[in-house]
Amino acid sequence: MKVFHLSVVRTTPTPSVPLATASDLSSFSFFQRGSIQEFMNFFATTVAERTQDGQRQGVDQDNYVAYVYRQPGGLSSVAVTDKEYPARVALSLVAKILDEFTKEFNAERIASADKIAFPALDDYVRKYQDPKQADNIMRVQQELDETKVVLHKTIEGILERGEKLESLVDRSNQLSDQSKMFYKTAKKTNACCIVM
Repeated sequence: MKVFHLSVVRTTPTPSVPLATASDLSSFSFFQRGSIQEFMNFFATTVAERTQDGQRQGVDQDNYVAYVYRQPGGLSSVAVTDKEYPARVALSLVAKILDEFTKEFNAERIASADKIAFPALDDYVRKYQDPKQADNIMRVQQELDETKVVLHKTIEGILERGEKLESLVDRSNQLSDQSKMFYKTAKKTNACCIVM
């Protein structure tokens, strides 16, 4: 699970302009990073252009998924991840990025700028590499899964002990039956040999 690229794209007026971008391409070889960066920028911009105002969506392309949220007015946030990355976390990330971006920069600056320095994107790229740590719901889900495993082991142990107890009860009943038979047999045997 990995976040490769985050960007904020102004889609109106056309052509679209990536206002702020951040990438983590460390998993690619040094010589591939330039072309991968160009692909990520193109992919993010194209998906942002083709998304309707007010819509959130994920678009698959080979081994990548671009999650986009486009606000009315043509401002979009895009996260490019691998296919294993949870969609809910990625969509909440793009919404969060867009909210922070619009709070920090006014509409006039967004409309007139070609590039805007937004260092929070670099922080998000680092923070959201592990979605379980970045997202509270995923963290709670992981803790629940771990607790469930412990409970299953405990219940299995109790059931095994219960089976052992049943086995002991059965053996005890058999021993009791055998001792009664031994007592009756001993009583019969001793009844014929009375000493005076």
